[in-house]
Amino acid sequence: GYYHKELAAGRWFELSLVEQMANIGSEVERSIKWRGKDENNFMTSYCRMLELLELTIDDPKNRKRLRELCRVREALNDYFLFDNIYGSSDELWRKYFYGFAIARINYKEQKKI
Repeated sequence: GYYHKELAAGRWFELSLVEQMANIGSEVERSIKWRGKDENNFMTSYCRMLELLELTIDDPKNRKRLRELCRVREALNDYFLFDNIYGSSDELWRKYFYGFAIARINYKEQKKI
C-alpha cells in the first residue's frame, strides 16, 4: 500500500515539480534525522521519500526531467542503503533540496498575489 494514498490517487500530479521536490526533501531530511538513531522511523521516512520520488518520476509533466530524477533516486538509494559510491553527504542532500524548499515558498507567495 501507499503511505500517501491521497497523493497516489492523482493529487501529487497537481503539484508543480518544485513542490514535489520540496516534499521529497522533507522526507530526505527526516531520513537523515533518524538514520542511526531509530531504525523504524528511518525506514518509514525513507520509504515515504522513495514513494514520493516514484510518483514524481511517474508524473507525465516531468518527462523531460527523467534523467535527473532517476539519478537522484539512484544516488539517494546508494547513500542511504548501499556503499555511497557517489560520495554523498547529509550536507550535499540538504543543499540540493534546500533550493526547492525556497522556490516552493516563493511559488506559494506569488500565487497569493
